Amino acid sequence: MAMDAQLIKLVNRLQDVFSTVGVSNPIDLPQITVIGSQSSGKSSVLENIVGRDFLPRGTGIVTRRPLVLQLINRPATPAAPGSPATDGEPAADGTSGDNQDNKNEWGEFLHAPNKRFYNFDEIRKEIIRDTDEKAGANTGISHAPINLRIYSPNVLTLTLVDLPGLTKVPVGDQPKDIEIQIREMLLKYITKPNAIILAVTAANTDLANSDGLKLAREVDPEGSRTIGVLTKVDLMDPGTDVVDILAGRVIPLRLGYVPVVNRGQKDIDKRKSIALALEHERSYFEEHPSYRSKAQYCGTPFLARKLNMILLHHIKNTLPEIKNRISAALQKYQAELAQLGDPIDDPSSSTANVVLSVITEFCNDFRNLLDGTAGDLSTVELSGGARISFVFHELFSNGIKAIDPFDQIKDTDIRTIMYNSSGSQPALFVGAQAFEVLVKQQIKRLEDPSLKCVQLVYDELARILAQLLQKPVFKRFPDLRDRVNSNVLQFLRKALIPTNKLVTDLLAAEMCYINTGHPDFINGHRATAIVQERLNPRPPPPGPQAQPNIGPGASPMQTPLGGGAPAVPPRGGAASQSQLTAAGGSPTYMIPPEDTAGSGSGSGFFTSFFSKKKKGANGPTIDNPPPVLRPEGKLTDRETLETEVIKLLLTSYFNIVKRTIADMVPKSIMLNLVAYSKENMQRTLLADLYQKNVLDEVLKESDATLARRREVKKMIDALERADEIVSTV
Repeated sequence: MAMDAQLIKLVNRLQDVFSTVGVSNPIDLPQITVIGSQSSGKSSVLENIVGRDFLPRGTGIVTRRPLVLQLINRPATPAAPGSPATDGEPAADGTSGDNQDNKNEWGEFLHAPNKRFYNFDEIRKEIIRDTDEKAGANTGISHAPINLRIYSPNVLTLTLVDLPGLTKVPVGDQPKDIEIQIREMLLKYITKPNAIILAVTAANTDLANSDGLKLAREVDPEGSRTIGVLTKVDLMDPGTDVVDILAGRVIPLRLGYVPVVNRGQKDIDKRKSIALALEHERSYFEEHPSYRSKAQYCGTPFLARKLNMILLHHIKNTLPEIKNRISAALQKYQAELAQLGDPIDDPSSSTANVVLSVITEFCNDFRNLLDGTAGDLSTVELSGGARISFVFHELFSNGIKAIDPFDQIKDTDIRTIMYNSSGSQPALFVGAQAFEVLVKQQIKRLEDPSLKCVQLVYDELARILAQLLQKPVFKRFPDLRDRVNSNVLQFLRKALIPTNKLVTDLLAAEMCYINTGHPDFINGHRATAIVQERLNPRPPPPGPQAQPNIGPGASPMQTPLGGGAPAVPPRGGAASQSQLTAAGGSPTYMIPPEDTAGSGSGSGFFTSFFSKKKKGANGPTIDNPPPVLRPEGKLTDRETLETEVIKLLLTSYFNIVKRTIADMVPKSIMLNLVAYSKENMQRTLLADLYQKNVLDEVLKESDATLARRREVKKMIDALERADEIVSTV
């Protein structure tokens, strides 16, 4: 039994260790959590277990902070003859002796470690005072626990956590969400796997409506770590009992139920001693016809022994796991402390090395992310250089390929450009100048996506920068992070200028010289032959003798169109149309005959501006041309031929340019932006940051880093002490 008591004391010591840390406890320690609705008798059960009046009482929320109650059994010191009641016995009038000093029983608060409270009324006042200090004087609650240790020869070594009672409706000054706040607090404690749930329920109410049992079933649906306590058994209606509940026939719990009889409010008001109350409880169960056969399994003493055994058994089962968790947590916090680094106490001696190390590591990480050689490559998403590759080969390349020259150029536009490019002198052949104008217009369209590609790569480099600035060393030194961020972005923006210029120069070079001698470019003769074949497909020959005699050296332009039609439309048209035709794609002005002038139904290119109405003294007059003059009417055969030839030539050459730009723009960006940043970024950062007047400024640790280092050190100290404690077992 001595060893068993030591186990509970060990857990108590661990609780004390982690309570002084001030941060969340990383170790789930075995403990008994007490839950129940308001006025269910939780406080009376705890006071009966302790044997003293020490908890605050009243209406509404009385327990407003978790109370970690550690009961320590210690032998009593023999009392001097004639001394007053010193062991908690009732006074001569039968009232409680809790207001008297007692050398054998006292309490200690963790927040006042050097003070012993021998008077339990003073313990109650201290609980109220500390609660008001942390949670306010109104009815608010606080998650900060109160740690109270009670030494007494009349208790079993035990650890209990008294939690606020569940409530439904806010009363008085209570917050409107008080039910949610209390529920969240209780769940924080009872959801831990190592917590034993002590669900207190009044026996004179329907068990199915028990708030404590309902909440316990949410986190422990099998009832494997829940023990039920039935209070107010003596207040049940005559002829009723809790035998069925105790037998597990209502809501079964693996740890079972224990019925108890507490002091009533009248007994409390009269300060009836707990010793007398426990005697009354024992008599009640021994004399009650329903419980007398099982009286030894009823009452507060049995509950205390059962809780003691349950807690001991639970500690024995979980102790190996606790050791492992303490060891793992210690390693984790030691690694975090190493990452936070030591405080820089002497800037003059250490700042230069720190800045040099940070810059070198940053630039190495930057290069590794671009080259795909980082040690922590993601398996979830693309990052670094892979995203730049995606920009080049998916976004930019596919965007360039998707540009269609004829989504903006129509056949009528080509006809207009052909006329405009020939000027006042009609051309003899398909105008090369019209082709060049159209090609340059389309090459110009490649400039925006090319510059957009440069901007996208710049954004990806800035994204890598932001990713690297999330590392702990930059959180530790926020001024250094801001300085590095500013310098790198400025460096990249400077590199952006020559990169954009090189890309625009590439496009300017393409527009400056239209290389119609490119080996992949379809020549004019071939284009004309293809268009002629497309417009006038040859009929299948009737027989071997009907095959036309065309020499192998015949030019496609000399080849008759199908059926013997000439390759070029004849100069003259129908005699009634009075055509003036220029050969080789030159403008042809259609002059309607006298009887159709102005009707708009002629086959000419422009609306007739001849008037048959106006006549001067010497004959018909000519109107001024309209302000806007565009070709109208259906394309002639020659115009169709020339338009299709230009479209074919334009498609062929534009595809060559698109392939060139899709290949050269990424190379230009890699040269002037990506590779340049990899090679020169470290030199730039060192030139700006590795200076005496800058070093002292950038290596000022953030308040969050300083606070976190203190927390981590506290936790490491606590875990080291905890490791020493569990190593003794």
